[in-house]
Amino acid sequence: MADEWVVVTIDDDAVMLNVVMSALKDNYKVRPFPSAEMAFKFLEKNSADIILLDCNMPPNMDGFSALETLKKDERLAKIPVIFLTGETDGALEVKALEMGAVDYLKKPFVPLLLLTRVKLQLELSAYRNDLETQVSKKTEELNKIVETLKSRDKVTITLLAELSDLRDHDTGAHIHRTTLYSKILVDYIVANPAKGYELTRQESEDIVEAIKLHDLGKISVPDAVLLKPGRLTPEEFEIMKTHTTEGAKMLRKAILSFGDGIEDNLLSTAYDIAYEHHEKMNGMGYPRGISGEEIKLSARIAAIADVFDALTSARPYKKPFATNEAFEILYKDSGTHFDPYLIEIVKKHENDFAAIASNSNSGDG
Repeated sequence: MADEWVVVTIDDDAVMLNVVMSALKDNYKVRPFPSAEMAFKFLEKNSADIILLDCNMPPNMDGFSALETLKKDERLAKIPVIFLTGETDGALEVKALEMGAVDYLKKPFVPLLLLTRVKLQLELSAYRNDLETQVSKKTEELNKIVETLKSRDKVTITLLAELSDLRDHDTGAHIHRTTLYSKILVDYIVANPAKGYELTRQESEDIVEAIKLHDLGKISVPDAVLLKPGRLTPEEFEIMKTHTTEGAKMLRKAILSFGDGIEDNLLSTAYDIAYEHHEKMNGMGYPRGISGEEIKLSARIAAIADVFDALTSARPYKKPFATNEAFEILYKDSGTHFDPYLIEIVKKHENDFAAIASNSNSGDG
């Protein structure tokens, strides 16, 4: 209600305080103060809806200093301020408005004009506050919807990943372990950024989630090849290698379904990983034979997580390697197969990698 609005007026001239009181008291709660210091003491425990501020108040804090103090206080910064002054210098008016005053009224003024200016600024402030509240509420509602959709996407991705993994393994535990290994690597990178190895928290979360789809393309590999208990022939291996390009095609199709101008960073990361996780630092990987930093960081991370789990898990054609043997293989291939910087991170977290491998059923990989 308008009659509940509080107007703080600050002026070292008692006559001017009375003029303001007379002009506004029938419509608002007016709180007069002869100095900015006294007004600030009031504002420590009380609120105000608008402040009328005299420009010159010697020898006390002047209007510009008071306005600067107000703007530095997060609780008071949004209170609209109208300057009241007897100064005729236009430069002072410009300065006041540039500092954040909403209006500038020269003395002597017509009381009705003051009332009108105050009423206008209070209504604008109320409208702005209401709009901010509505925007905040809508943003909160939108964030909840986005989080719900993200949760559904994660469930969908996990189910799809586990379904594809079940064709290749006895359970979907391979997917679970590779996400845990990749999380160790990305968490370290986020906490210890280095040139060429910088990830935002969201990018790191996307990598951990997207790695679940690294073998999505195996859906298209025939059972005779995918489930063969022995070593693959060269021809069969060429077929197996297509899981990278086929997975990338599936994810590319999903990305394009969003339409032009709309990006899904999670799916884009999944695409990079599916396409490049079998590339090698020396260019001897597949499907494109790219090398070094040409390979996306997400795919270099996935390569280590995928291979380490493959080494420490049982397969129809091999028994699991002991973790110390798996580490030796990773370290031997540092710089040729694997990113040497990432391998150094593995060395710092051997116990964590080993714990994940040992806590899983070696026969479910």
